[in-house]
Amino acid sequence: MNPTPTANPYLRNQVLSAKPEELRLMLFDGAIRFLSVGRKGLESRDYDISYTNISKAQKIVLELSNSLNRDVMPEVTEKLSALYTFIYRLLVDASTTREIKHLDEAIRLLKYERETWALLIEKAAEQPAGNGAA
Repeated sequence: MNPTPTANPYLRNQVLSAKPEELRLMLFDGAIRFLSVGRKGLESRDYDISYTNISKAQKIVLELSNSLNRDVMPEVTEKLSALYTFIYRLLVDASTTREIKHLDEAIRLLKYERETWALLIEKAAEQPAGNGAA
């Protein structure tokens, strides 16, 4: 069943009008939100809820990894790719073992990455437009 384009027009408009760096921030927000719901599912032993939301977060983590531009600062993107692979593995472990500690670690790392990304966006906005920093 495909979602209708008008299911959430505010979100649709927000995504379509966002800059690439803002989209990445939205991915972090979505993954953290889904993992929080998945964590509550594990706590309440509602494994359908936990599985569904952890799976959504896994897809987002894959997108974060796949969208890295490996041509710019390859040493940094290699480390970020390894981090996202580690987070993905934590989510797989959380799904299979149903241990909350794996989700807690993934949430902690994603929150840290989100904060770092938000600071980079803020710092880039402070730079003069013509200096080439991105």
